[in-house]
Amino acid sequence: MTRPLSHPRDEIMQTMERIYRYRMTTTSGGNLSIRDENEDIWISPARVDKGSLTRKDIVCVKADSSVEGLHPPSSEFPFHQAIYDTRPDIKAIVHAHPVALVAFSICGQTPDTRLFHQANSVCGRTGFAPYALPGSDQLGQNIADVFQTCDSVILENHGVVVGGKSLAHAFQRFEAFEFAAKTIIKGNQLGDVQYLTQLQLDQAHNRSVALDGVEPSPATSDEKELRRQLREFVRRGCRQRLLISTEGSFSARVGDNAFLITPTQQDREALEIDDFVLVNGDQREAGKKASRAVFAHQAIYRNHPHVQAIVFAHPVNATAFSVTESEFDVRTIPESYVFLRDVHRVPYGVQYENDGSISEYVSAETPAAILENDGVLVTGSSVLDAFDRLEVLESTAEAVINAQSIGDVSVMTESDITDLRDAFGLNAKT
Repeated sequence: MTRPLSHPRDEIMQTMERIYRYRMTTTSGGNLSIRDENEDIWISPARVDKGSLTRKDIVCVKADSSVEGLHPPSSEFPFHQAIYDTRPDIKAIVHAHPVALVAFSICGQTPDTRLFHQANSVCGRTGFAPYALPGSDQLGQNIADVFQTCDSVILENHGVVVGGKSLAHAFQRFEAFEFAAKTIIKGNQLGDVQYLTQLQLDQAHNRSVALDGVEPSPATSDEKELRRQLREFVRRGCRQRLLISTEGSFSARVGDNAFLITPTQQDREALEIDDFVLVNGDQREAGKKASRAVFAHQAIYRNHPHVQAIVFAHPVNATAFSVTESEFDVRTIPESYVFLRDVHRVPYGVQYENDGSISEYVSAETPAAILENDGVLVTGSSVLDAFDRLEVLESTAEAVINAQSIGDVSVMTESDITDLRDAFGLNAKT
């Protein structure tokens, strides 16, 4: 875990701004805290607009229980204190009321994170704490009891609380937990949700990503431009909820055997141009760790010269199709078919193998695929083209899911498809 260098005031302010912007809390809901090296607890204030929080609003509760700040600390400070007393390893806490996790809390359930390998790994041990009055000592005790063995906890008829080694770590757990909950809810609208076995989880966890590190040659103007584009579209993808901070990879071809790719174990939205990793053949840029999907990207570039950019992502609605056996038919509106054509389904685990077989599931004719229990794969002729297709894929998936709550989904006829292919100069099916 990267050593945080920002002041707790700034970390809390910036993280709350991000949670609010993602619509994962409300103006009055939720609170964040950090326990520093002096055992002081920095926490968001009571009764202050979460959408306009400033660093001066953050409150410090000293180890001697004295309070420093312009406001009183959050009324739920007692359960933050109880968690810290129970878990010395926890240094930061996120509590909020994101809609999907609240839905689980009012149904008395905890999302099963075995939906995806990354969510299962990031969220840690999950649990459920019984209801008690907000701000009460009893609530603190209920939560602390569950935190003895858990890291991400649903609060009955309340919301969620998540702990981590840092505020960035706690936020990642919180975001991944809500993402899993949203996907389960969407998946249940399509059919039976499929979960991963321990063997399947281990398959993803144990995959090899070893590449030799070398110092690259000076960056060309083309490489610099691609770094800029990747940074901008990864950031946009996070803000549009097509990517989340711990999941997904984006790459762009630099040469015949070289490409730039997102790094592993770094917050996607916070990436800068020098964070992207140059991979050339079987070597990577020294001092950096490429995404664990690097060999899948490499195989697609080697076998498809027309591909210039690749995205592995987890947009909620399209990912809901990946965790069920429901067919994803994109023949809904002309744009969907023109951009995506027929979307294949990739059996679980193919993308983790180093045999290049993942490249068999995409082509010029089929630029996108659904990955069982692992989101989607999209290719393009440029960074913009790949991102555009990702947006269309997610929009189509959301429209289909929404349509099923209205009536039977009607798709275009074969005659309609033929007319589209002729009008837009699409290659004949092979």
